Amino acid sequence: MTDIKTIVKDQREFFLTGQSRNENFRLRNLRALKEGLDIYKDEIIKALNKDLNKSSFESHMSELMLVYEEIRFAEKNLLEWMKPQRAITPMAALPGKSYTVYEPLGVNLIISPWNYPVMLSLDPLVGAIAAGNTSILKLSSKSENTTKVLRKMINNTFPENYIYAIDNEETSKEELLEEKFDHIFFTGSARVGKTIMEKASRNLSKLTLELGGKSPCIVDESANIELAAKRIMWGKLLNAGQTCIAPDYIIAHKAIKDKLMLELKSFAIEFFGANPIENPDYPKIINKNALERLQGLLVGENIYFGGRVDKDLQKIEPTIVDKLSFDNKLMKEEIFGPILPVLEYEDIFALINKLKTLEKPLALYMFSEDRAHIDRIMYDLSYGNGCVNDTIMQIASTYLEFGGVGNSGMGGYHGKYGFINFSNRKSIMDRPTHIDINLRYPPYSKGQTALVKLLEK
Repeated sequence: MTDIKTIVKDQREFFLTGQSRNENFRLRNLRALKEGLDIYKDEIIKALNKDLNKSSFESHMSELMLVYEEIRFAEKNLLEWMKPQRAITPMAALPGKSYTVYEPLGVNLIISPWNYPVMLSLDPLVGAIAAGNTSILKLSSKSENTTKVLRKMINNTFPENYIYAIDNEETSKEELLEEKFDHIFFTGSARVGKTIMEKASRNLSKLTLELGGKSPCIVDESANIELAAKRIMWGKLLNAGQTCIAPDYIIAHKAIKDKLMLELKSFAIEFFGANPIENPDYPKIINKNALERLQGLLVGENIYFGGRVDKDLQKIEPTIVDKLSFDNKLMKEEIFGPILPVLEYEDIFALINKLKTLEKPLALYMFSEDRAHIDRIMYDLSYGNGCVNDTIMQIASTYLEFGGVGNSGMGGYHGKYGFINFSNRKSIMDRPTHIDINLRYPPYSKGQTALVKLLEK
């Protein structure tokens, strides 16, 4: 049994030596992470297939490729990110210079989920390494095969007083949260996120929460229906819907809803065949409890397409549900599976007003050729990240910050934003001593007051 107190203590002592602040140290360990991935890549792909039945293609595309790109981007830009950033010095503080510096936070705890166990563990770790921190990774026990490989990879690649990976067999999340961390990065449900926020408050630890929510997908009457259906169904069925930014439900304009549903059905069949459960590339649900929850959501619903469940294979068909409202039980919680409710609307302004009353989602999707509608939806509604005329693809950009708002989280990462998130931005003003203007010092004269009033204008 690992003594987590000792690991945290050793990491803090190592951090205080200042070694992890060194730019060459950071670059060397980014390369070490990449080399570890190279060595364990085949084992990781096999483990993802065991845990989630992810195909080799999907494992590369949605897990490994994104991590490799994060590492490359950080390696390329790290020295520029680490430079002091000049800022304007106000007139009242002249002469002098102003700048900001990014410094590492310290000992980080990264708690990762099971649905993308590689990408959602290692993407934030790239930011932590680039920023000069030490880290403990708490990996999910649900994706047990992938967790075993990742633990082996991390702990064979890095010394434990710098980066260390654990799972539930060693230390529970609850035990971990009793320790003091400088930053806690959590990906998971809002329910667990609230508990972690409460624990983090005891030590005033910086907190990043990457949660989920019901991400809407709006399709208006001007949309390219065939392409919309293709891209929506791809985004929904990626990892069998077990994606925090999957389109959770569709709100289609009444005039095109029936056509859209026909196209959605058509692409579900095109992607995985008439019997998707038997398709070896179709992912499975993570465990039987999750499968039973999804099955329960379908009881009594008007199933337009799909709905079959195979408990032995832990799979549920791509399923489209029709004739429901915002009061339906499918609209009460994040679905996190290949079930796609389709609602309809007639008035875009009424729809916007309705969506404003709901919890802020992690993602929002809009399919339209009407620029006025696009602008209205994308700017009037609050959400973490969005995409117009596609789904999921926004997460692939190292130039866009990824994160939630409100019930869907706080803080963000990817690319430079990951570096910033795992850093403390210090503001510094540097003033010379060869000159000192007496304006601010007492005793105050009428002339000083008059000059200050002039500066106010």
